[in-house]
Amino acid sequence: MVEVYKRNDYYVAKIKYPEANLESAAKFKEDIISFADKGYKFIIVDFSEVVYIDSTYLSALVSTLKYTISKDGDIALTGLNKDLYNLFLMVRLDKVFLIYDELPESFSGSSLRKK
Repeated sequence: MVEVYKRNDYYVAKIKYPEANLESAAKFKEDIISFADKGYKFIIVDFSEVVYIDSTYLSALVSTLKYTISKDGDIALTGLNKDLYNLFLMVRLDKVFLIYDELPESFSGSSLRKK
């Protein structure tokens, strides 16, 4: 399950299961695409309750980023524990996603991407 709420000028999609894997990847992708279609342009995915991510989920995450960017939006990440953060570094997804230690107060400009 993904819980979504608005925070200032962006939305937070909090993942509410400990394992982000094959079983949950398709539903996650469907949910994020649905949010983008509803006009939720800037989304931060909160992984604070997640302890494991598999390759299928990583693929779904990249797909949702591409879709959101095509809608003039963006996706960033927060709440990665040390192991998950190291995984993102190892597969170089830190070059693809903005990763925040905690939820920021606000974003300036029209995108989450740092200028």
